[in-house]
Amino acid sequence: MKAHDGMYIGGEWRPAHGRDTITVVNPADERVVGQVPAGDAGDVDDAVRAARAALPGWAATPPAERAARIAALRDVLAARQDEIAETVTAELGSPLPFSRSVHAALPVAVAGSYAELAATHTFEETLGNSTVLHEPVGVVGAITPWNYPLHQIVAKVAPALAAGCAVVLKPAEDTPLTAQLFAEAVHEAGLPAGVFNLVTGLGPVAGQALAEHEGVDLVSFTGSTAVGARIGAVASAAVKRVALELGGKSANVILPGADLARAVHVGVANVMANSGQTCSAWTRMLVDAERYEEAVALAAAALAKYAPGERIGPVVSAKQRARVRGYIEKGVEEGARLVVGGPEAPLERGYYVSPTLFADVTPDMTIAQEEIFGPVLCVLRYEDVEDALRIANGTVYGLAGAVWAADDAEAVAFARRMDTGQVDINGGRFNPLAPFGGYKRSGVGRELGPHGLAEYLQTKSLQL
Repeated sequence: MKAHDGMYIGGEWRPAHGRDTITVVNPADERVVGQVPAGDAGDVDDAVRAARAALPGWAATPPAERAARIAALRDVLAARQDEIAETVTAELGSPLPFSRSVHAALPVAVAGSYAELAATHTFEETLGNSTVLHEPVGVVGAITPWNYPLHQIVAKVAPALAAGCAVVLKPAEDTPLTAQLFAEAVHEAGLPAGVFNLVTGLGPVAGQALAEHEGVDLVSFTGSTAVGARIGAVASAAVKRVALELGGKSANVILPGADLARAVHVGVANVMANSGQTCSAWTRMLVDAERYEEAVALAAAALAKYAPGERIGPVVSAKQRARVRGYIEKGVEEGARLVVGGPEAPLERGYYVSPTLFADVTPDMTIAQEEIFGPVLCVLRYEDVEDALRIANGTVYGLAGAVWAADDAEAVAFARRMDTGQVDINGGRFNPLAPFGGYKRSGVGRELGPHGLAEYLQTKSLQL
C-alpha cells in the first residue's frame, strides 16, 4: 500500500490543510492499494499562488531551456516506466502488458514531442508591419480523468510547460497514485519550484475550487460532457479560457468492398482496449445489410478471445460497473439482440464486466446514443452510403471514428463528411502529433502536437 500525506506545491511536499483522505482500491481484486489526501479550497489556493509566483520566471525562460527541462522530465518518466506500469495496474486494474505498452510508454513519447516542439516552435512572427508574439496564457488548472491517468496528465502538462505556463494539476480521485509519481518525476527532472503543482482531491471540492479560482487563466479538463459543461459555465463567468475533451460515441464505418475481416478484428480490439474505457473508442460498428450477419459472427468470434481477468481488465470502480451493467440491461430491454456477454458478473471478485456484443441495434436506442464507457460493442445495419453517413453523424458527439473502404480515396471522401474530430482511414496508425479533440458535445479545443501547444498560447501584436 502506498500512503501519501502531502501535496506537491511550490517545489516541495506539504501537508494538506485538512485530514480527509481518499482510499485507492485495486478494481481487479478490490484490495486497498493506496491513500492520498483529499485537498480542499485552501490547498488549491496555495497551489495557485505558488504557480502565479513561478509564472513570470518560467514564461521568461528561453524556449530552448524549457525544452531541455521537458526532455529531462521525459527521461525520468522513461527510466521509471516499470514502476509507472505497475502503479497504473494497481489503481486502474489494467493488465500489466497494456499498462507497459500504452499507459507507461505513450506519455514518454508525448513528452518527447513537446520537448522538440518547445525548441522548434515559432513564438514570434512578422506580419506586414506587425510583430506577433505567442505568449503563455498564464496559470493552467488541469483536471484529468482516471482512464489514461498518466497520458492525460502529460498531454496537458507538457504543452503547458512548453508554452511557458505554470500548472496546477487535480487528478481523478480513482487514480491519484500515478499523479504522485508524476510529481516525483517533475521534482527529479529539476523543474523550477511552483511551475508544476499537484493537489489531490474530490472533483466537487478541489476540482470546483480550481475551476473557479480567480488566479487560474485557463481550465483544461478531460472527462464527461456533463461535468465539462459545468466547468465551462464556471469558467465563462470569469471570462477565462477552457479546453474540454469530453465524451464520444464514435462510429466505425465499414463500407461495401472493404476488408470486412480486418475491419471487424481491429474494431473489436479498439473497443476492448482499456476495458472499453476510452472516450474515442469506436463503439458503434456500421455494416451494410448484405454483410451484416457475417460481421456480427466475426465480431462474436473476436470477442470470445477477451477473457476477463486475462486479456481484459475490470472497469475502474463498483460505480462504473453498475453504470455499464445498467446500459447492457437497457439494450436488452429496448430490443437489441444480445450476442455475447451480458450484465452478469463474469468473476466472483473484482469490478469486471463481460465483453458484450449487441446486434440489431437501431440508431435511436439508448446504447447507440449514449456513452457507455465499458466493453460493449453495438453493431448497426445501414442500407446505403448516405444512410451510413446519417447514422454516423446521428449523435450529439463527434470525437473520433474510423472508415474502411476498398481504397483510401473512397474512405477519405466519406471521412470528410463525418462530423467528428479525428478519423482513422483503413487502420491508419496513431499519430501523437495529430490534433485530438471533438466536434459538437465532445469538447472544445485540441490536444497533442502543435495544435495542443496552441491551446496554451495567446497572441499579442506589436505594430511598428
